[in-house]
Amino acid sequence: MERVTMKIEGMSCGHCVASVKNALSALEGVDVEQVAIGQAVINHDPAVTSTEAIAQAVEDEGYAVVSTENVQAR
Repeated sequence: MERVTMKIEGMSCGHCVASVKNALSALEGVDVEQVAIGQAVINHDPAVTSTEAIAQAVEDEGYAVVSTENVQAR
């Protein structure tokens, strides 16, 4: 599992947080640790779901992923 922090633009309220959290939770191999305005921290299995696919799920909800940082591998 890899732990990734994503910086996300366009989020401004609780609805935005819920929307991103639901989109990420729906992905196979992704465990959502935390979603807050402007950021998501997830753990994912890169063999199941790529970082690019995760970012695309966020962007499909109408938000922009401006950076991703692999915090640590587990």
